[in-house]
Amino acid sequence: MAAGESSGSVVRRILLGSQLRRLRDSRGITREAAGYSIRASESKISRMELGRVSFKARDVEDLLTLYGVTDEAERDSLLGLAREANVAGWWHSYGDVLPGWFQTYIGLEGAASLIRIYEVQFVHGLLQTEAYAHAVVSRGMRGAPAAEIDRRVALRLERQKVLVSERAPRFHAVLDEAALRRPYGEREVMRAQLRHLIEMSEQPNITLQVMPFSFGGHAGESGSFTMLSFPESDLSDIVYLEQLTSALYLDKREEVAQYEKAMARLHQDSPGPEESRDLLRGLLQLT
Repeated sequence: MAAGESSGSVVRRILLGSQLRRLRDSRGITREAAGYSIRASESKISRMELGRVSFKARDVEDLLTLYGVTDEAERDSLLGLAREANVAGWWHSYGDVLPGWFQTYIGLEGAASLIRIYEVQFVHGLLQTEAYAHAVVSRGMRGAPAAEIDRRVALRLERQKVLVSERAPRFHAVLDEAALRRPYGEREVMRAQLRHLIEMSEQPNITLQVMPFSFGGHAGESGSFTMLSFPESDLSDIVYLEQLTSALYLDKREEVAQYEKAMARLHQDSPGPEESRDLLRGLLQLT
């Protein structure tokens, strides 16, 4: 299955969920009542509306009936979206090492037309070398079997293909200097990682900025975050916040707007791409 098809299924799932939520809200129906109509819980409706679960055709049909959707063309369109949304992605083959809460992110990442990130702990996964990724995963999973670590690294490398695909997104990364000075692996691992960042920053679809220590406090004070934008006009921007055992996906307009402001300030306050490359070259000499 092509990566675009599988990533698109995640987008369709979220699109369908958001449309079901709008229909429910417009009719003034509670999640509890909607859940009762499909023999499920209120939390199941919440997960469906957030695009976190697959859709059964029967459930969608019953919800559309409850929401008063009688137009056959509209019903067929939404049911078709449900069928397409259930297509499994390429990452499902890594289900043995892939947390369920991260599967949604991989699909969104693959479907985005613009990815903007701020990272403070380490180099972002899409920009990591294999050796650096191995060092990061090994440190984060002390005592894990070597085979599991290798599988997780392989998954990360597979994700990176999105940046060089035919429909590669624009990728705008702001890396805090702390992420570049914190060593992972041996000295040569860090040197190779810095060289890789310099090379990647020269790709036409990639913009890389470094937020230096010398700037002091800045708009990224709340920590690392990712913003995903999509070509589909019906799908709002999503902010992804990763935690130790789960993740948050924010799509409410007022919440996204706050992160939009923070990202804009980071872009404005960080040195530009060429000056950031000079910073990377300077770090390379010191490493």
